[in-house]
Amino acid sequence: MLTELSDIELWNAAMRGDREAFSSLFRRHYPLLYQYGQKICRESEVLEDAIQELFIEIWQKKPSRPVHSVKAYLIQAVKFKLYKHFRGNKPVTSLEEQDQEPFELSHETLLIEEQSRNELNRQVLEALDKLPPRQKEVIYLKIYKGLDYDEVSAVMNLNYQVVRNLLCQALKSFRSSFEEK
Repeated sequence: MLTELSDIELWNAAMRGDREAFSSLFRRHYPLLYQYGQKICRESEVLEDAIQELFIEIWQKKPSRPVHSVKAYLIQAVKFKLYKHFRGNKPVTSLEEQDQEPFELSHETLLIEEQSRNELNRQVLEALDKLPPRQKEVIYLKIYKGLDYDEVSAVMNLNYQVVRNLLCQALKSFRSSFEEK
């Protein structure tokens, strides 16, 4: 039930004292925070402690400023916690003054991610090319341009329900074509 809620809905529920929502937020974002934190800190115990401390502080102090993106807020807060830890444990005023890089991202990692993105883009374009022209048009208008169904109906000169059905068919065809790969 809670897994269906958006991040902001979970956040708001947690700020009202809902322990289940708070726990769900932790479970949802822990892997991302840990992966991101590993780019800053190689010590897993320090990283795990920072994430735990962050969530404890959030639960106890309930931030007063509004949060628009939970994911961005949590990543920024973990980054700040880790930087604060390094400043507190070393006689250096900033991480940039240290001999080691504060954020490690290898060239190979970037190349692999770029190649994966390029391959995915190629597969998406191939799957879209297999669709009939009207299905391509409805996907373009609805998904890429963000028009609502009434607007797509007017542009394509089709009935509202026909547009909905056409989009549904297009997405089914796209998924099946994409999953074949």
